[in-house]
Amino acid sequence: MLVMRLMGLSVGGILGCWAAAQSPATVQNLRDLTIAYRADLGDLERRYDVPLSGERHARLRGYLQTRQHEFAQLQATELGRDARIDCWLLQNDVARRLRRLEQARHRQTETARLMPHAADLVTLCEARRRLEPIKGDATAEQLQAARQQLEELMVRVQSGHFDDLPLPVVVRAQDQLAELHRALRSWFSFHDGYDPMFSWWVRTPWQRYEEAQQEYRDGLRQRLIAGRSDDATLIGDPIGEAALLAELDHEFIAYSPNELIAIAEKEFGWCDAEFAQASREMGCGDDWRKALEQVKRRHVEPGQQPQLIRRLAHEAIDFLAERDLITLPPLARECWRMAMMTAAAQRVNPFFLGGETIRVSFPTDAMEHDFKLQSLRSNNEHFCRATVHHELIPGHWLQQHSQARHRPWRRMFSTPFWLEGWALYWEMRLYDLGLAKTAEDRVGMLYWRKHRCARIVFSLNFHLGQWTGPECVDYLVERVGHEPAAAEAEVRRSISGAYGPLYQAAYMLGGLQLRALHQEQVVSGNMSERAFHDAVLHQNSIPIALLRSALTNTEPALDAAENWRFADSF
Repeated sequence: MLVMRLMGLSVGGILGCWAAAQSPATVQNLRDLTIAYRADLGDLERRYDVPLSGERHARLRGYLQTRQHEFAQLQATELGRDARIDCWLLQNDVARRLRRLEQARHRQTETARLMPHAADLVTLCEARRRLEPIKGDATAEQLQAARQQLEELMVRVQSGHFDDLPLPVVVRAQDQLAELHRALRSWFSFHDGYDPMFSWWVRTPWQRYEEAQQEYRDGLRQRLIAGRSDDATLIGDPIGEAALLAELDHEFIAYSPNELIAIAEKEFGWCDAEFAQASREMGCGDDWRKALEQVKRRHVEPGQQPQLIRRLAHEAIDFLAERDLITLPPLARECWRMAMMTAAAQRVNPFFLGGETIRVSFPTDAMEHDFKLQSLRSNNEHFCRATVHHELIPGHWLQQHSQARHRPWRRMFSTPFWLEGWALYWEMRLYDLGLAKTAEDRVGMLYWRKHRCARIVFSLNFHLGQWTGPECVDYLVERVGHEPAAAEAEVRRSISGAYGPLYQAAYMLGGLQLRALHQEQVVSGNMSERAFHDAVLHQNSIPIALLRSALTNTEPALDAAENWRFADSF
């Protein structure tokens, strides 16, 4: 597999942890080892928190390489299936972290031309973390030199010296400069006022440096960004095909990005046919846009959205209970909450967010009129039906409730293919079982399903470097029927870096994996609906291919999982 090739590992080396006998005590030891590994990483990442730091890179790499060697020595032939899976998860996680460390260092080299002054300033922050004594006069000289470098860089920026840099690289440099300055402000505050000699020497050079770095960042924005993009928040930073393949390999996805786009287009075709049927039932002929427009106009009055969400939540819970589809713990049914999304948050998340607290999008009275109308239309009654059960029960809240109680040590290996795939799987399953009572309800649920298909298409094309952020926005408006503000928020959220590169694709793809697994286990008669759904939750958040191994009580053989073509039968 690609990750193992990148890390110098072989399938045989990874599976070497099952090569010899081990005592039953190792089952608990593996769980304890996972917990300790997570705690170690937390300690190290808090201690070595200086951005752009070579010291941080070296310390984390050294720790991970040591753990990689130790994990490879685990001997687990006598272990049960849970421990075998835990063993592989540890190996896979450490390999991914090492790979991402190297990727981060490479991406720093791409921005180095715009920040040659950074290295000396990083050493100041590193010295503070080591609690080394500081010399005020020498530090003042360092800040003075950094200021002069920034002024020289500013002249080069204005003269067009950096105009050849790709736009995403410039935006990344802007982010790195801001992150470095936050660390430097913390460094300055640590010393200033507490060390008289530091304050005497450094305070004025620091003020001059702050002014210069702000002018430099403003200059980069005006010269290299503003003239090339109408909205810097829609630029993003594509990772490229090689990194995408490595991420897919980590998730046991046996398809290339282009194959996944083809799968999305196939699902789109099914949605289009269903949409056309619902449109005809609504009297709109085959004009899906006309049907969608009718649905968007059916929203509740201001102030009534919480009651709508409450009703839809209980509707989904009752639907599940009546059909005995899954275990519904009393506390899960009782303890979810609701909050309203702020106007500012809706610029990034135009729809609901969820978990224990469902965060409801609806216009606030302070919104601009056009944005207010778009929020009303985007959060209409029929769109909300699928959103509510996606976020609450049987979706994210039921997942969180289960994660805290079943194999909780696996939460550190969280994958969106399990997390978002589960919620999307239920959108498909409940559609098939008839939760949508009317053609309008079906349009509302199909809108979201098309949205998930579109996420695969636009997010992978973006990270392959084939589409820009604005092109992704246009695609959502034209292909799915998004309101422009909702499309912009969706793309902004997807490419900002807050989510992993596969996160948006994982909704539909994870749902398709679980649908294929349901076909294998439930439709075939091996498991009941309830037993299957409970088992998926109880494995916690792991790659679906490993979940498949757990449910079938087979070895998590990497080659077999790699060859699982889960979408080929649909």
